[in-house]
Amino acid sequence: MAKITYIGAGSTGFGKRFVSDILTRPALAEGTITLMDINQDYLEVMTALAKKMAKQLDVPMKIEATTDRRRALDGADYVICTIVVGGRDLYITSHEISRKYGVDQAIGCTTGPSGVFWALRTIPVMLSICREMEELCPDAWLLHYQNPTSTVPLALYTASPIKSIGLCHSVEGTARTLARYIGAPFEETGHWVAGVNHQAWFLRFEWKGKDAYPLLREKMEDAEIYKHDLVRFELMRYLGYFLTESSYHNSEYVPYFRKNPELIKRFAPYTAVDHFANEQVGVEARRAELRKEAYGDAPVQIERSYEPCINIITAMETNTAYRFNGNVLNTGLITNLPNSFCVEVPCLVDNMGIHPCYIGDLPPQCAALNRSRCAGDELAVKGALLGDRPAVEQAIALDPLTAAVCTLDQIHNMVEELFAANTEYIPQFTP
Repeated sequence: MAKITYIGAGSTGFGKRFVSDILTRPALAEGTITLMDINQDYLEVMTALAKKMAKQLDVPMKIEATTDRRRALDGADYVICTIVVGGRDLYITSHEISRKYGVDQAIGCTTGPSGVFWALRTIPVMLSICREMEELCPDAWLLHYQNPTSTVPLALYTASPIKSIGLCHSVEGTARTLARYIGAPFEETGHWVAGVNHQAWFLRFEWKGKDAYPLLREKMEDAEIYKHDLVRFELMRYLGYFLTESSYHNSEYVPYFRKNPELIKRFAPYTAVDHFANEQVGVEARRAELRKEAYGDAPVQIERSYEPCINIITAMETNTAYRFNGNVLNTGLITNLPNSFCVEVPCLVDNMGIHPCYIGDLPPQCAALNRSRCAGDELAVKGALLGDRPAVEQAIALDPLTAAVCTLDQIHNMVEELFAANTEYIPQFTP
């Protein structure tokens, strides 16, 4: 039976979610789950919780735990990865440096100065995991939720033969949001989505088999609905299609909404520091709740999530077809985006693997915005893989928001400060 290794299992966002998804799949019940995290305390809590859940569900799955990554990877069939490299302080420092130069990002984990350096910190660690997999479990699948989910997968596809797929819940999450906006049960809606991660387009959105865009445009004029998604509704108004991910995220991918304080106040009054402060409060509360669930007497609340990860593993194990949106190399899938891009497209999975779907041309305005959003991705990956400082600077110079507010010499100075702040986590740039 399958061995599933989960790296970063102490995650408050994903840990319990994935364990619940695994334990509620009968096809996986006879296998092994190996939980791995570098934080012993977080790992112990998640392990206790997993064992309590397995007992509560009467699932015979073998549950292991270790802080040794190599031990966790040895003999794995599937490797799930949800890690963050650098932590809270560096996240805030990188954002504050960017903000000093006028680049006021909303989240800062995908694009722009903070997003590029997030990639530079993450890619070396992910590649070290791939190298260990090549030795210890060369036939395993790597399923990872790693921002930036356009550059990290591109780096792995470029530099490692390990079978991997970049995952994100923004397509499914947005589909559920749209169903709510039009007042439809989610199960009665359908969607066909493609583009790039966090900026993929709902090319089709249907309710009971009929085009639901006219109804969505009608609902956009409802002030109570519009105010919850200002940026995405504005982009839909002028470009014709609704986008994945939140309005806050989307506000930093384009030059229209965050290039001065007035626009930020109007469209997305939220910064990366605000995001992290709110996130930290949530993380601490969730960690306390996880500890209470793991060691308390009350039964654990167990429910399946809508994350694609465990559905993919189950489909491979049972040869049952399943469709999801994944982030893959553009091997001619979207014909008016470069083949050097990582694209997010519908994929089918069965016991033969993952099969990305052909899209053809995106609407030209949609493809143009995607090209702008990912213009620096190839350079960011080049910088991460080769320790190429000019490539990193060029990648950030091509970021739409950065280019809207900074001169090239300002970008150079900002990047130098970011290199200095991130030195500990980007060894590829050490002379």
